[in-house]
Amino acid sequence: MAGIGTEFEQEYWARGLTRVAGVDEVGRGPLAGPVVAAAVLLDPRDIPEGLNDSKKLTARHRAALGREIRARALWAVGEASVDEIDQLNILQASLLAMRRAVAALPQCPEHLLIDGNQLPADLPCAATAVVGGDGRSVSIAAASIVAKTWRDDVMKKIATQFPGYGWDTNAGYPTRCHKSALRNLGVTPHHRRSFKPVHDILWQDKKLSD
Repeated sequence: MAGIGTEFEQEYWARGLTRVAGVDEVGRGPLAGPVVAAAVLLDPRDIPEGLNDSKKLTARHRAALGREIRARALWAVGEASVDEIDQLNILQASLLAMRRAVAALPQCPEHLLIDGNQLPADLPCAATAVVGGDGRSVSIAAASIVAKTWRDDVMKKIATQFPGYGWDTNAGYPTRCHKSALRNLGVTPHHRRSFKPVHDILWQDKKLSD
């Protein structure tokens, strides 16, 4: 699969802003696990080939590109926990994870390209929201790949502590297997209690115990 171009980045590179970081998050839809964001500063002279929206890549290609990005670019990851998701709501938790990823970059960016139509508050530099950015900007695509591979690894690790939910393959998304396990095995500390399928089970359990 062909990668996407650098049109968004070129606008800023042409002005002498070489530290243009892409930012994206993954994990808004799952019933379990953190939401994870990544920020990636690509070197304009050394961009891995084939960068694209992480959802359009095979797991093998995504993993290979993730290794390349981490070796050839400056990057950082930020997370918002299940408790923060339940306290803040998933949108605000996603924006929080983005802020944390940007703050953790080893160099301060000069401009940010952020996937979506909303910008986090309190960013360290100017930023542009790019709707569908993970399929339009190489920097955002790189961030989507780093965030996705990072979160998948997190879910595989906690799957070993809570077997039966299929998190090593479904990454916490509401698959048939996951929802069946939720009914049969119950709610874990890694489940998002504010999400309807989890909330409904907790409510049913409460009614049965009353």
